[in-house]
Amino acid sequence: MKKLYRSNSQRMFAGILGGLAEYFNVDVTILRLAFLVSLFMSAFTFAFVYLIAIFIVPSEREIR
Repeated sequence: MKKLYRSNSQRMFAGILGGLAEYFNVDVTILRLAFLVSLFMSAFTFAFVYLIAIFIVPSEREIR
């Protein structure tokens, strides 16, 4: 079973998007660009969701 975690290897800020990219097996750059576009189009709703995810999603080193 796959588990979602914050990535240690593909992190820029907290590793949330890197962990999502590894979980869904997509390029992290695509997720980062999609996040930036949605960030500006949604009046920073995704920034709030990202900040919440930092506290909810465990770090990769906590799992292994």
